[in-house]
Amino acid sequence: MLPRWIEAFPAALPLRIGAKAPNISEQSIAWVRVTDEPVAKTLEAVRRILGGDVACVVLADQPDDEQAMASFAAAAKGYCNTHAAPELLRRIADVVTQGGLWIGESLMHRLMRATIHLPPSAAPAVVAATAWDVGLTEREREVALAVAAGASNKEIARSLDITERTIKAHVGATLEKLGVRDRLQLSLVVNGHRSR
Repeated sequence: MLPRWIEAFPAALPLRIGAKAPNISEQSIAWVRVTDEPVAKTLEAVRRILGGDVACVVLADQPDDEQAMASFAAAAKGYCNTHAAPELLRRIADVVTQGGLWIGESLMHRLMRATIHLPPSAAPAVVAATAWDVGLTEREREVALAVAAGASNKEIARSLDITERTIKAHVGATLEKLGVRDRLQLSLVVNGHRSR
């Protein structure tokens, strides 16, 4: 175990594939460091040891979007750099424990950009073209459109000539008003591929 993992989770138990399963709680997360084996095969082995319902977060020494996509296709709940700071690891654990997914910034932007190109028939329910922005201020609408186009907070702040902190406030208010949980869901609503 790396020192930063021990710092983040002092009570964590190391486990190797093929080892006897320890007793784990329902809230446990399996932090799975991937090697040269395919991610799906590794996660399958972990689930055989710990039980099929264990939440798995994949740790990659050299993260890339393709491996991240393979991880999520294999039902991982998160994907991050093996060498992430302890604070980030704890944030990831909080998100996953609350039922969310931890998707890295690069992959999140890629997914948001992809929502623009989805055919409306691919979605279970289509929002009326103007219905998504009812109740938003003009600035919140501008920010939502930029988020849906895949822009980061920094890029939006630069283009609108306001601070990143203000952008974060607008994004938070927009998420709340639209009843969505994250930027990806916001992108789906804005791009007309999901009902609120």
